[in-house]
Amino acid sequence: MSFFLFGFIIVSPLHIYAQQSQDPIRATITELSPDNITVRIEEGNQKGSEIPVLQFDRKQIETQGLHTGDQVLVSFISGPQGRNQVIIVDQYRLWPIFGLFLLFLGIVVLIGRRKGFFAFLGMAFSFLIIGQMVVPQILLGNNPILISLFAALLIIPITFYISHGLNTKTTIAVISTFLSLVITGLLAFLFVNLAKLTGFAAEEATFISVQQGDQVNIQSLLLAGIIIGAMGVLDDITISQTSIVSKLKKANPRFTKWELFRESMDVGRDHIASLVNTLVLVYAGASLPLFVLFYSSQFGTMTDVINMEIVATEIVRTLVSSIGIVSAVPLTTLLAVWYMKD
Repeated sequence: MSFFLFGFIIVSPLHIYAQQSQDPIRATITELSPDNITVRIEEGNQKGSEIPVLQFDRKQIETQGLHTGDQVLVSFISGPQGRNQVIIVDQYRLWPIFGLFLLFLGIVVLIGRRKGFFAFLGMAFSFLIIGQMVVPQILLGNNPILISLFAALLIIPITFYISHGLNTKTTIAVISTFLSLVITGLLAFLFVNLAKLTGFAAEEATFISVQQGDQVNIQSLLLAGIIIGAMGVLDDITISQTSIVSKLKKANPRFTKWELFRESMDVGRDHIASLVNTLVLVYAGASLPLFVLFYSSQFGTMTDVINMEIVATEIVRTLVSSIGIVSAVPLTTLLAVWYMKD
C-alpha cells in the first residue's frame, strides 16, 4: 500500500504538492472515518500537533487495517495555502518486530546455550558485513558477484569458527562451503545469462534503477542474491556432513577411505532430500501470492507461465541453489575423509 501511495502522488493530476525532504516520522491515529483521518505527531518539531491525512479512502483503511490509536509513519506534504498535511507511508511495526527478535534471541540462548549465543554473534557479524560492506560497495558500482564472494571469504570462516569452534571439522566445512559457493556462482552466472534474466522481475529492482541509474547492475545484483542466499544453507550441510564423517571414523577406525566415504554419503543423501525439499518450500512460500495470482488469472498455458521472467527467476534461483547444496555433500565428505583418515 505504501507503494500505491507513492505512485499515486507521483502521477496525481491534482495540484502539485512539494514534498519536504525528510524521513517519515511516527504518529498516532486520533480520528478515523471513511472520509477523514487525523493523526497526532509523536516526534520532531511538530510533536503533539494534530494534522489531517491527505488522500485516503475506505478501501485504503481496510487494506492497511487501520484503527484509532494505531501508530503509523507519515510524511509531510505542503498543501493548498501552505496548510500542513501528511500522507501515511506505512504502519509503525518496530515494537512487535523488536519483541519477536527478543523472543528469538531468548529461545536460541535458552536451548542452544553457549553455542546458541555464539551462533547469534555469528549472525550479527553476517548482517554487519552485508550492511556495511556488501551494500555500500554495490551502490558504488562495484561488481555484486565479486563483492558477494569476497564477503563470503570474511563471513564463512568467522561465523563458522565463532559458532562451531576452532578445530579441524570447522576448517573442512569452511573450505567446502566456499568451494560450493563458487560452483553456485558459476552456475548462476551461466543460467541467468542463458535464460536472459534481467533481474527486473522484482519491483525493488525498478526503484534501484530509478535511484541509481546505470551505477548498479541489476542482473549482477540477482546473481549476488543467489550466492548470499545459498551461503546460509551451506553452513548447515557442510558442518553436519563433516560431523558425520568424524563420528563414523571414531565409531569404526578400521573403515577404509572408500568405506568411510560410502557410509557418510548414505547419511548425506537423507540430508540432501530434506534440504532440497526445504529450499523449494521456502521459495514457494515466499512466492505464494504469485502462485495464487497465476492460478486465478488467465496467463495462458503452463509453459507460458514458466517462461515469464518473474517465474523463471524463481525457478533458476531454486534450482541453482539446490545444485550447489547437493554438490556440497560429496565435496565435503570427500575432503573430510581425505583429511581425517590420514
